[in-house]
Amino acid sequence: MYKLAIYSFIAIATSTSFVFLPSPPKSYYHSLFISDSLSDNSSIANHLFILTKRPHVAGSEANAEAAAYVLLILTSYNIKSHVTSYDVALTYPVSRSLILTPSSSEKPIEFGLSQEIYENDPYADVANEVLPTFHAYARSGTANGPVVYANYGRVEDYATLREMGVNVSYTVVLARYGKIYRGDIVHNAYAAGAIGVLIFTDKDYGGAKWFPDDKWMPPSGVQVGSVYDGTGDPTTPGWPSTGECERLSNEEVDDSGNVPLIPSLPISSADGDAIIRSIGGKEANVDWQGGKDSPIYRVGPGPAIVNLSYEGQQVIRTIQNVIGVIEGEEEPDRFVILGNHRDAWTFGAVDPNSGTAALLEIVQRLEKLQKRGWRPRRTIVLCNWDAEEYGLIGSTEWVEENREMLASRVVAYLNVDCAVQAKNFRASATPQLDELIIQVAQQVKDPDNSTQTIYQSWLGSSNDTTVKLGRLGGAGSDYAAFVQHIGVPTLDLSFGDGYPVYHSMYDDFVWMKKFGDPMFHRHVAVASVWGLLALRLADDEVLPFNYLTYAYELQKSAEQLEAEISENGISLVPLYASIEKLRKAAIKIEDDVKLKILDEVIAQFNSNS
Repeated sequence: MYKLAIYSFIAIATSTSFVFLPSPPKSYYHSLFISDSLSDNSSIANHLFILTKRPHVAGSEANAEAAAYVLLILTSYNIKSHVTSYDVALTYPVSRSLILTPSSSEKPIEFGLSQEIYENDPYADVANEVLPTFHAYARSGTANGPVVYANYGRVEDYATLREMGVNVSYTVVLARYGKIYRGDIVHNAYAAGAIGVLIFTDKDYGGAKWFPDDKWMPPSGVQVGSVYDGTGDPTTPGWPSTGECERLSNEEVDDSGNVPLIPSLPISSADGDAIIRSIGGKEANVDWQGGKDSPIYRVGPGPAIVNLSYEGQQVIRTIQNVIGVIEGEEEPDRFVILGNHRDAWTFGAVDPNSGTAALLEIVQRLEKLQKRGWRPRRTIVLCNWDAEEYGLIGSTEWVEENREMLASRVVAYLNVDCAVQAKNFRASATPQLDELIIQVAQQVKDPDNSTQTIYQSWLGSSNDTTVKLGRLGGAGSDYAAFVQHIGVPTLDLSFGDGYPVYHSMYDDFVWMKKFGDPMFHRHVAVASVWGLLALRLADDEVLPFNYLTYAYELQKSAEQLEAEISENGISLVPLYASIEKLRKAAIKIEDDVKLKILDEVIAQFNSNS
């Protein structure tokens, strides 16, 4: 009886000790998150395969099915999730034609304007679901006139044409993709007096072989995309497209300056080459020429005449943002947001569903952490946006609808669009996140060289003593509303910075499996970096921001501005004074944080003594 009592006491004491054992530190869960035991490249590959079975442009049935899949995965991993819908103005092609008359003595050539199905294409049976090649929000109309070649269609390119004595008025401009946004190409052509624009993928952007035999764009491949210069629904600028909301008329949208006023079409390198060969006039500058085996590029105008015709249709369609929430235990009203868009111009294996697959991998890992007892200090919000390709519409509408709440509660927004395009890690951020990105990159293995961290490879690729971190200007992806509307710390990251089959029907799972990331290890690495950044921001007691970096960046920008306006008699003394105040405040915060950490270490030491 005595022994039984002793054994019972030991059993109770032992079980009680387990009950009252302290939880592992957050750093334990962070290390576990990036460990091989939690990562799953086969799961990522499966997500991507399912998401890219069909073309899924915004507003389509296929994209609604993709949204349902994302929602299913979130809920299956016990993430509280919902769909937020908006009714927005989207455009689709109705008819297009392009006819080239090389000269008065030659017969007209009518282009097919189609992307060819490749041999043994596993998606041939759904290729008819790919929209005809077009520019979203392009002006409907017909343009008939001589062709002028305008290089990349930049402002400086038109200055060069003027210097060469070339009059662009009443011509159809032929410009090649690259250097600037396609919407700006159309805008600049209109400003120069053109009546229409053709934008082609120059064939020097490739090799002797192309997809599916190599990674390069096939001759019939076309980069489609939007030519809208704004963000969000063009008919509801500044307010969300919900219910029976007020909308701008077509005339008011035209007057906004954000939509083109002349028709345009994207065309393939093969069609662009045929037009280039029919242009006469002066020989273009060396840096305007094509690559090996290209003809001599001339600027025109003519003798080639093109007839460009485009008719589009604007309709109100429902788009769906899928939102998942893991509520924070201690600061539930502070949000760390991860975002990626789902809609694609075609199959979207790189853009954007490599990012979607990585997001779902993060969800899977977070669920495993929760099973082991982890709970975030702050709330983590997982967002899968819709209609990004048209003009960052899903994310912008959501921010417009929740602006005041988000501005006061968001800790940071972490964006991934194309998770994997090629080798080499890249990141862009608002400056207070620079140090955190570097710290995280030092913890994750490089997927292409397991003997190094991502940081070490990143540093090596920069050929410098510091890594190259970009900044988030413009409206390149869904980070725009968070930076420009509510001004929160934001970053964007990926592997690679561009890929040959961008926005074409060849951006499919086959391309990714053969050329983008055959083993899906880069996808795993993106999920590790992206997720660990979120965990640090959600769990660190003191937010890991470094505003000294911000002050340094502002100082550098102010000095550049001063050099540009030095002859205008404008003083930047007040600006420099403000930057100095920020620098001193940042130093004080850093010192206070160090003191707090020291106090905690001493207290922990005393409690263990």
